This record gives sequence, C-alpha cells and structure tokens, in this order.
Amino acid sequence: MTPLGEKIRELRQERGASQKEMAAAIGVSPAYLSALEHGRRGAPSWTLIQKIIGYFNIIWDEAEEFQRIAQASHPRVKVDTSGLSPAATELANLLAENIARMDETELRAITARIREVLARRR
Repeated sequence: MTPLGEKIRELRQERGASQKEMAAAIGVSPAYLSALEHGRRGAPSWTLIQKIIGYFNIIWDEAEEFQRIAQASHPRVKVDTSGLSPAATELANLLAENIARMDETELRAITARIREVLARRR
C-alpha cells in the first residue's frame, strides 16, 4: 500500500463511503480505486487528485498535505544516480537492497532524518 492509498482508505472509511460510491463520484472504476488504495497503481493525475480532494472536502493545509502524499506514492521508484557522487549511488543501492527488511519504525526514522536534512537546505 502507498501513503496515498492508505490515506484514501482512511478518509473513505471515516466517511462511511464504499469504493463503489466513491469511484462513481470521482469518475473512475471501483477496480481502479481498489488498485490505487492497494498500491498497485501509481500516483493519479493532478486532475484526479483534485477530484479526490473535492470528494472529501479537504481544504487548505490538509489539501497541500494530501497533494504531497500523492506525489510521494509511486510504488515503483527508479533512482538515477549517474553523475552523482559515489556516496549517492551507495545510498540508493543500500536502500534498494534493504528496504523490504526494515520495519515501520526504522523506515519512519530514516524518512524523518532525511526530511530534517532537506529542511535545513531551504
């Protein structure tokens, strides 16, 4: 499951909506919505993200966070480190080789640390 799929399922269940109802409201098939929730589809188009935001009546900061989650929800990631330092290539490969063996706590800690480093660069 992707972060977006998890968020959509959470919001849909909070509102008591079925996949069939939501799919009809946003103009997609229930099968597509199911695949999106289960992480078998990549991040949807900007237009569909806006329809989902409208469906859930998400506003302001929550809408920005929802869009950020959508952008970070590609289930098949490709990292091109050509032209980058050997350290960048090592990091990308280390993560690719080991991510499946990490638990949620470890993954969240690594993600938080990377976000801290990026925040200092702004």
